[in-house]
Amino acid sequence: MAPRWPVVIFDLDGTLVDSVGLIVASYQHAFRTVLGREEVEAEIKTWIGKSLLGVMEENYPDHADELFREYTQWNEAHTPEMLKEYPGIPELASSLVENGVRVGAATSKRRGQAQWGLDLGHLGDLVPLVVAHEDVDAHKPDPQPLLLAAEKLGCSPREAVYVGDAAVDAQAAHNAGMDSIACTWGAGTEQDLIAAAPTVLVTSVDELRAVLLP
Repeated sequence: MAPRWPVVIFDLDGTLVDSVGLIVASYQHAFRTVLGREEVEAEIKTWIGKSLLGVMEENYPDHADELFREYTQWNEAHTPEMLKEYPGIPELASSLVENGVRVGAATSKRRGQAQWGLDLGHLGDLVPLVVAHEDVDAHKPDPQPLLLAAEKLGCSPREAVYVGDAAVDAQAAHNAGMDSIACTWGAGTEQDLIAAAPTVLVTSVDELRAVLLP
């Protein structure tokens, strides 16, 4: 197998690990606790991939800090039971490493939570480079996280591909001058992913493997 790209950078939530249900439930807990109501799940899913505090500040400026606190406390308490491995993803990551591909992740999650998620998804030893929330000043769709990951992995943006499950991931890759692969098994709807114009759209881990290791 000859890799199509020498460097593969992954989004985390909804792409490498099955955490969308956990994230939605964490948001709803915070909304119920602070605002006394829930929000539309489809709207919440469009926020996944963006900075959590940034979402709170943009949409609920008067309650952002309290919402953030309630979200993070509930999320941390329920991560061990609710965050799951995506079948086939650890094996794909292992195959990429075995074929000489440099692998990393660029996520809006904070470093401790990101590493915990990788460990729970059996990816801790397979994704050695993580660009996390605190590593950059701007977050997706800004290209900063992707550009920093490419720099740390020793490549130019055109040599790398960014793999994500949300429209914001494809937008960030476009802004970075990087190819993108959109995965339909996470937070984004297929319609929204297509509208974001990724380089490739895949609907299964097997399809992703065929694209990365043709």
